[in-house]
Amino acid sequence: MKIFSALVFALLAGLAAAPQAYAADGKLAVVAAENFYGDIARQIGGDRIDVVSIMNNPDQDPHLFETTPGVVRQIADAQIVVLNGADYDPWMEKLLSAAPRPGRVVISAAELTGKKPGDNPHLWYAPATIPAVAKALATAFSKADPAHAGDYAARLATTLASLERIGQRAAQIKAKHKGEAVTATEPVFGLMAEALGLTVRNQRFALAVMNDTEPSARDVAAFENDLKQRKVKLFLYNNQVSSKMTEHLLTIAKTAKVPVVGVTETQPAKVSFQDWMLGELDAVDKALMGPSS
Repeated sequence: MKIFSALVFALLAGLAAAPQAYAADGKLAVVAAENFYGDIARQIGGDRIDVVSIMNNPDQDPHLFETTPGVVRQIADAQIVVLNGADYDPWMEKLLSAAPRPGRVVISAAELTGKKPGDNPHLWYAPATIPAVAKALATAFSKADPAHAGDYAARLATTLASLERIGQRAAQIKAKHKGEAVTATEPVFGLMAEALGLTVRNQRFALAVMNDTEPSARDVAAFENDLKQRKVKLFLYNNQVSSKMTEHLLTIAKTAKVPVVGVTETQPAKVSFQDWMLGELDAVDKALMGPSS
């Protein structure tokens, strides 16, 4: 992520001294660092909240995100903030520190799940993460707006029931494909792959790409060899990030007829978090089953 500019810090200095802001019509002002957390907030908060998701473009490389004065204002006005943590969105933590607000509630997925910098930061792909975030959001909404606590509790129950479909689908896939070897250009899907019981190869390569460093020649050769010799049943890649290396490996996979599935770090438009996850799980299941006879 980009380092803050002097303009952003100057704006923060002015906003930090401003009184607590509230959304229009008495609604709770909520900001989510990523749109999948914003979607869950919306599912629980309904029409009692105004939620803004900062990273919300599924066609944009999330690693190139840059803060703007508009983003700063949104965060400074928020009563409730939800972020990923584990160094995935460090710009959010810096903004919150620079513009403190009395009474603001900050929900960190990393803190809820016991994750820290250095762990795989794509926490929303672990089936247990979003239910934990949903419960924390419902609690925050109920404390900030106790008159509607019953509504939040009812929506939480509905959301949790819907999220159970993801765990159930993951269990089905694990029963069929546990132990099968896959590979990935980045560890985006890694926590879900772990939940599916898959064996993920070439992890040094994936970590290097995630950390914006060049994979070693040895790791590149190992990745290529896995594809050419069909040592893996599936090739996963981040289709929000384009690079010559990814295109090169995709070409090899297609030539070797290794199934390919693209995953994203940002929730696609016009679908719920649940449908996004289930769609990717269906694609992975289909790919692992191989071509139909």
